[in-house]
Amino acid sequence: MTTAPLTPIRVLRELFVSSRPVSWINTAYPFAAAYVLTTREVDLTLVIGTLFFLVPYNLAMYGINDVFDYESDLRNPRKGGAHGAVLDRRMHPITLWAAGLSCLPFVAFLVVVGSPWSWAILAASLFFVVFYSAPPLRLKERPFADSVTSSIHFFSPAVYGLVLAGAVWTWQLGAIIVAFALWGVASHAFGAVQDVAADREAGIASIATARGARWTVWFALACYAAAGIVMLASAWPGPLAAILVLPYLAAVWPFRSVTDETAETATRGWRRFLWINQVAGFGVTLLLIWWWLLTT
Repeated sequence: MTTAPLTPIRVLRELFVSSRPVSWINTAYPFAAAYVLTTREVDLTLVIGTLFFLVPYNLAMYGINDVFDYESDLRNPRKGGAHGAVLDRRMHPITLWAAGLSCLPFVAFLVVVGSPWSWAILAASLFFVVFYSAPPLRLKERPFADSVTSSIHFFSPAVYGLVLAGAVWTWQLGAIIVAFALWGVASHAFGAVQDVAADREAGIASIATARGARWTVWFALACYAAAGIVMLASAWPGPLAAILVLPYLAAVWPFRSVTDETAETATRGWRRFLWINQVAGFGVTLLLIWWWLLTT
């Protein structure tokens, strides 16, 4: 069989798919919202930071994952689109170089404009981006640590934005971050359910392979519910965000009795999850605008 050449257009397309464009906003938005709501202004740091968490950060996070999850992805029928690329082996070194080089200028700028605390948060965020998938740590194969690390990928940009902007930390603000973290843990755990068969065949451990599909679905439900409860402790109108967990609970609930043998059916719920994120993001935006007006 003739192997198609790696033309520049094909390389860019593979990198684009690998970066999960549908998820770009999930990391850029938390940073941008946290930063602009603290500084109350649009500046170059906001623009550069948002662009970094929009594309290079996601290329690093998902591209590295696609390289080191190659064997599992080959066996996973949902790969090859919004759920990620099955990269040509020849793309592996290209992807790793592209991820590192695309991040470098943004990180350099953010270090220059930041403080030691912001450096520490950014370094930790990138550490978990790399070692979630890459050896020797490969945290995605350590049950429970996989869900926590995945959550860090999404709430750490918000924490970084707050620290970079010099936010004053309160327990109400802390409640928002804890709720965000619980949402991330729940989302990763439920996402892992659909991959039980492919991960076991490839010898990859996860919270779902370790605890079983049904247990993991219930764990995700508990974490989503806990996220909503914790939001009740945030400053007004933050408690209203507790309502936003209801669509997630509704999407996961039908799979509460799933077995390891039927775990792939959870993909239906995961597809709904991708759309729910857009609706929930809109709701969060309205609440943030309301909070902005109340505190102006």
